[in-house]
Amino acid sequence: MLTASLGNSDIQVSRICLGTMTYGEQNTRAEAHEQLDYAISRGINFIDTAELYAIPPRAQTYGKTESIIGHWLARRGRRDDLIIASKMAGPGPDWIPHIRGGHSRFNAAQIKQALNASLQRLQTDYIDLYQLHWPERNANYFGELAYQHKDETDLTPFQETLQALKEQIKQGKIRMIGLSNETPWGVMQFLRIAEEMNLPSVVSIQNPYNLLNRTFEIGLAEIAHREQVGLLAYSPLGFGVLSGKYLHGRQPEGARISRWPDYTRYSSAQAVAATQAYVELAQRHNLDPAQMALAFVNSRPFVTSNIIGATNMQQLRSNIDSMQVSLSPEIIQEIEALQLQHPNPSP
Repeated sequence: MLTASLGNSDIQVSRICLGTMTYGEQNTRAEAHEQLDYAISRGINFIDTAELYAIPPRAQTYGKTESIIGHWLARRGRRDDLIIASKMAGPGPDWIPHIRGGHSRFNAAQIKQALNASLQRLQTDYIDLYQLHWPERNANYFGELAYQHKDETDLTPFQETLQALKEQIKQGKIRMIGLSNETPWGVMQFLRIAEEMNLPSVVSIQNPYNLLNRTFEIGLAEIAHREQVGLLAYSPLGFGVLSGKYLHGRQPEGARISRWPDYTRYSSAQAVAATQAYVELAQRHNLDPAQMALAFVNSRPFVTSNIIGATNMQQLRSNIDSMQVSLSPEIIQEIEALQLQHPNPSP
């Protein structure tokens, strides 16, 4: 398993990261532990979770994923050879009222509260990478376009957030900090204030990136290179769509979109047409469509780690095996041609 540096730190993470948001909803504790054991046996040392999980977020499963991982960590031991990442939820009064009343703020009191709860569920003394799951302010994330500006008066200043995180680093509860679902403006604000105020700097950004959504390349890829804030790519298969399993109206039993059809980000007519084209491209070159899609993400120089997820062991094995797939210049050229024909149908 190849590794990469987490930002400018000395932390080495596997180029494949195990995503865990299905644990406690689509996967039982036993299934999750089997996945974790197998991933570690394949050289993965990087595990990503969040207080929000399991997905879809519900009060009944809030924090359940972290608890499942915590049971596994307690059973396994040897905590120091793993890199554990988690995330603090942002505000969401309409869809996560069960998390701090839906009004999360990245201030000292709430960061301390959320972090300590995650540490307890994870049964660990520290989290290697603690991330802000989405901005506190109004911004374009989770597929939103047509930015509408709002003059918000109750936002936590960036400096206060970084100072609060610095205190938790000082106490040994966090090693590094990162962002998620963030914009170029937001990333640069955090970087600028950290430098000016001698505060901790972010080392990563966890945003969606896949063949149906390459918007990261527009502004954030340059930041990733120049500022050493590499991408932790999530949804590299677009909710599993890029495997081709939903094409022609298929609804595989137990699959995410089959169970929750309102997850439509990668299901528009434009996305379906693009997916069909990418699947046909893979088949022409005798490649598994999902492995081709993952291999493309793996090949991007601004990606620090590719966050894969699976609901069964067959998927997990195949997804990890994507590291062994090398895309020829010819295939990359064909992918770029398809991107021009179907530009980012699922931003």
